Amino acid sequence: MPSPNRMTPKEMLERLVAFPTVSSDSNLELIEFVKTYLAEHGVSSMVIFNEDGSKANLFATIGPMVPGGVVLSGHSDVVPALEAGWTHSPWSLTERNGRLYGRGTCDMKGFDALALAAVPDMLAASLKAPIHIALSYDEEVGCKGAPSMVESMAETIATPRAVFVGEPTRMRVVNGHKGIVAFNTHVRGHAVHSSRIDTGVSAVMVAARLVTWLDDTMADNSRRPAPGTFEPPYTTLHCGVIKGGVAGNIVAESCSFITDIRAVPQENGQDFRDRFEHYARTEIEPAMKAIAPNSGIEIEDLSSVPGLASELDGDAEALALALTGANDTAVVAYATEGGIFQNAGWSTVVVGPGDIAQAHQVDEYIEVEQLAAGERFIQRLITELAR
Repeated sequence: MPSPNRMTPKEMLERLVAFPTVSSDSNLELIEFVKTYLAEHGVSSMVIFNEDGSKANLFATIGPMVPGGVVLSGHSDVVPALEAGWTHSPWSLTERNGRLYGRGTCDMKGFDALALAAVPDMLAASLKAPIHIALSYDEEVGCKGAPSMVESMAETIATPRAVFVGEPTRMRVVNGHKGIVAFNTHVRGHAVHSSRIDTGVSAVMVAARLVTWLDDTMADNSRRPAPGTFEPPYTTLHCGVIKGGVAGNIVAESCSFITDIRAVPQENGQDFRDRFEHYARTEIEPAMKAIAPNSGIEIEDLSSVPGLASELDGDAEALALALTGANDTAVVAYATEGGIFQNAGWSTVVVGPGDIAQAHQVDEYIEVEQLAAGERFIQRLITELAR
């Protein structure tokens, strides 16, 4: 095993992949490794734990504590690797035919490895503006760790010039993505024999009316597309899971479904969620309670991730384009922690190695060439901040 004092990006990636940091489990072993690695280079870091102390964010500053630095943002968690069909161990790095296989190689330990492996070069460069490395927990389950990390960073570091969120974009500069709001709706009905449905409240049929509202609202959105290049170019409202009822001749007592709202940056997913609840409370629930006072509708919020909006003359976009040598930007359908940084008042784009098509897949991989492209990007950033 190579010494942690100096590692290539591939060697660092090998170490990071070996930590099975599935979102349902702790990431503390990885965080402790990173903290120790940084300390060996004389870099102190700040660790922000979750409420029960089982997970943590980490951020560190290399260079002077002055404004105008750049944040390199990544997350430490990965999705599970339980699917059949893996031809390599998901928790060890395997190189074959120009690809590096392992869970998280693409999403997004490849970028994490690039940032960490470059620490010795950052220290040797006599940076005039700092580089801040930020690693969060629970990005894959609703970006739950980033808000406390960004809040702590805002209180600790000088205002940065730019934030680069290193999700896989094949090193294209992404300046926009949709936000996400997800919630579970539970309908509590009143069970009777279906021959006397007039004396009962069907949770399944009420749920069907609520799901239809989602579909009708999305259809209305589609008639007024938002500016930009999103596909589709409007806010979507989707029900992906629904469960309810016990028999065909029993009025269902219970039904639950999950709603996923993907809002274009010009709109707020929470506004649609609030409209949904208003419809449920004013148009649906009164008739339910008139028959069965104990019936009703409960809404449990699951996650809320803000979108990333394109910035007019944004510093992050300009710098990222200069470092990549590209002339254009893109938007993506998936969400990132970018909107959380942007909401803190920091100019933000998404740019990182790898292809999102490889994320969350059996035999996840990142191409060696993409890792090299990311390394060149980081080295150019170091040169820029050392001027």
